[in-house]
Amino acid sequence: MPIDATLPYDDDNIFAKILRGEIPCSKVHEDEWAFAFHDINPQAPTHILVVPKGRYVSWDDFSARASDAEIAGFVRAVGRIARDHGLVEPGYRLLANIGGHGGQEVPHLHVHLFAGHPLGPMLTR
Repeated sequence: MPIDATLPYDDDNIFAKILRGEIPCSKVHEDEWAFAFHDINPQAPTHILVVPKGRYVSWDDFSARASDAEIAGFVRAVGRIARDHGLVEPGYRLLANIGGHGGQEVPHLHVHLFAGHPLGPMLTR
């Protein structure tokens, strides 16, 4: 069910529980700013979720409240994960769903990294 990205952060969301180690995952990256793991219901041959370690509901929340170091660290982590997995060539897609109209289902900012075959048009027409 899509969420309202303006709601307060929910410490019981699934990504918060993964960050705290309460729910297992298939981790692919962790550093000071970001945590990444394989999606349990992949939508492409490669489907990695990248979440900031801070308590941010949405991209708007993150861009307004995160420090410059958090923002730079998160963006650099996404790029590093793509490079480390050999995705830069032939290419990959990043997707961040924000709010109800954007289809956001978990109230913790996250980026989907999709790759592994041609992904088609950006949106279904």
